[in-house]
Amino acid sequence: MVFDWLHGLFSNDLAIDLGTANTLIYVKGKGIVSCEPSVVAVQRDARGGNKVLAVGREAKEMLGRTPGNIRAVRPLRDGVIADFEITEAMLRYFIARAHNRRTLVKPRIIICVPFGITEVEKRAVKESAESAGAREVYLIEEPMAASIGAGLPITEASGNMIVDIGGGTTEVAVISLAGIVYAQSTRMGGDKMDEAIVQYIRKKYNLQIGERMAESIKIEIGEAYPGPDTLFMSVKGRDLVSGIPKTIEVNSDEIREALKEAVNAIVDTVRICLEKTPPELAADIVDKGIFLAGGGAQLRNLDVLLREVTKVPVLIAENPLDCVVLGSGKVLDELNLLRRVAITS
Repeated sequence: MVFDWLHGLFSNDLAIDLGTANTLIYVKGKGIVSCEPSVVAVQRDARGGNKVLAVGREAKEMLGRTPGNIRAVRPLRDGVIADFEITEAMLRYFIARAHNRRTLVKPRIIICVPFGITEVEKRAVKESAESAGAREVYLIEEPMAASIGAGLPITEASGNMIVDIGGGTTEVAVISLAGIVYAQSTRMGGDKMDEAIVQYIRKKYNLQIGERMAESIKIEIGEAYPGPDTLFMSVKGRDLVSGIPKTIEVNSDEIREALKEAVNAIVDTVRICLEKTPPELAADIVDKGIFLAGGGAQLRNLDVLLREVTKVPVLIAENPLDCVVLGSGKVLDELNLLRRVAITS
């Protein structure tokens, strides 16, 4: 009891949503303290090693704009660690920033990971966090954390369906009694949507655009289902024929066409999950609806399309981008719930 009180006094426990696109950090007692892109800028030194120059927003500004000896790297791909060393450096930076002071006790950290993560990937995440300064590391599956963050009654004996659309993966899960009854995952998310926009504009207009421009197009005029108005946007890139910078105008109908394949993959994943759900839980989902979380849930009219296809109510969580980290943050305060939902390796 005394130790817990002292531990609370000297250590800031953290919850981290280690996402492919963004990393969010929740500090116990303070809430979300950081939401930064999962990007690291590294410089190769003379001995062939990597020196970290910038992390997060500052590093994202460098994407596609670096000289030969500097690389802007995204160390997570499809929701899992692709570069162990750079992920560790990124975690160390985020943990140091969240603490912002020297603490006597290392923090207890909860990290959200994709559903169906392999043992090797679990170990990589745990070791990265421990090397970056964690005292204890707990892993929670992202659909579970998103459900808690969306305020769903996951401990009750009733079906809750969550669709978590992240940068690298989309995970659909049916949860009951604090456990995942059935889940389906697809490596389709915000990144693949950006790639689809790059390819479409390259093919249709012979214009090469960057990753960041594609993301802006998706946010500004991207949609999954026709809306009442057609939206327009100016797009800057390099003409592939002349090699000269050029500006064109694209509309939301074109971008909907570009995103069609990615959106259909998400819809199919939801449909498969509904087909495999036990009847009693399916009946609960018809009453409660399907909840959308993650940054991809903000794609215009995605909820309308899912409602059309499934004939089930579809609701967007209050803070879709923050759902996962808010859910894992709530679990920090409830140790009994943490023991029930944490993954054992």
